[in-house]
Amino acid sequence: MHDPIALAQGVLAGQRRALARAITLIESTRDDHRAAADALMEQILPHTGKSVRVGISGVPGVGKSTFIESFGLHVIEQGHRMAVLAVDPSSPRSGGSILGDKTRMEMLSRDERAFIRPSPSGCTLGGVARRTREALLVCEAAGFDVIVVETVGVGQSETAVADMVDMFLLLLVPGGGDELQGIKKGIVEIADAIVVNKADGDLAAAAMRAARDYQNALHLLSPASTHWTVPVLRTSAITHSGIPEVWETVEKYRQVMGNAGEIATRRTAQSQAWMWNEVAENLMLRFRGNHRIANMLGEVEGRVAGGGMTPTAAAQYLLNAFLDSDAAKG
Repeated sequence: MHDPIALAQGVLAGQRRALARAITLIESTRDDHRAAADALMEQILPHTGKSVRVGISGVPGVGKSTFIESFGLHVIEQGHRMAVLAVDPSSPRSGGSILGDKTRMEMLSRDERAFIRPSPSGCTLGGVARRTREALLVCEAAGFDVIVVETVGVGQSETAVADMVDMFLLLLVPGGGDELQGIKKGIVEIADAIVVNKADGDLAAAAMRAARDYQNALHLLSPASTHWTVPVLRTSAITHSGIPEVWETVEKYRQVMGNAGEIATRRTAQSQAWMWNEVAENLMLRFRGNHRIANMLGEVEGRVAGGGMTPTAAAQYLLNAFLDSDAAKG
């Protein structure tokens, strides 16, 4: 079932079942599955890197799933194939809200030119991000040339997504003014384009004011690149108004930043950061799986909780024990 060579051949042939099985294998935490997943990635890696990678995040109530469906339908009508992946470390019981989004993206999920995949549930951010990165590469190898990575969780998931895509879109609702104060500056700083959604009907005028306010606010921030000025766009996912302009902006960004060498530079930095994240994740797994540490942990945590040991001293004590253990040396 987990022959990585056969699975890789199925992925490269564009077989959806092989693609789904490959991602399931990648998401598995079993040691034998991890080894098979590594072998799979080695097979498909030469066939990756040819897509445009777009991250999408949005404030609650922005209509993200409706936007992604409208955006996706437009993109595939332009002759592309699009995959939608999620990063969601926040929902250990529900399995990630994109499971609900998949039913709401009914038209997009039925189209053979699109592929929608929820994130694994109940995982740390690092674990989810790791698997999403690998799933992204598998989708590229399967022939999807537009990859959308959606943040479904909160907090650091936006940064995690920005660290694996070429372009990051931030969706906002009509408002501005006081609403602007509630948007984290850090999230705005990593945005390559801002999209004010729901710009229709009674909210059309508010959307115009919000776009102006957001554009003015951007002038207060230092640009991330000298080659790109962050635009503020207005869309209505329900009426599809402004959706073609979003895709045109993505294409323009890819052209401008690609010609400037910044996308290649960003991907190189992302790969190196991914490597160090893997080192950190695997060291932590080995540390927590060490029997000597497991036997010491309760006592050390108790001493820290009781004020008998500082967290710094406790951490050094545990690390020394880990480094001295046979498991660490092996």
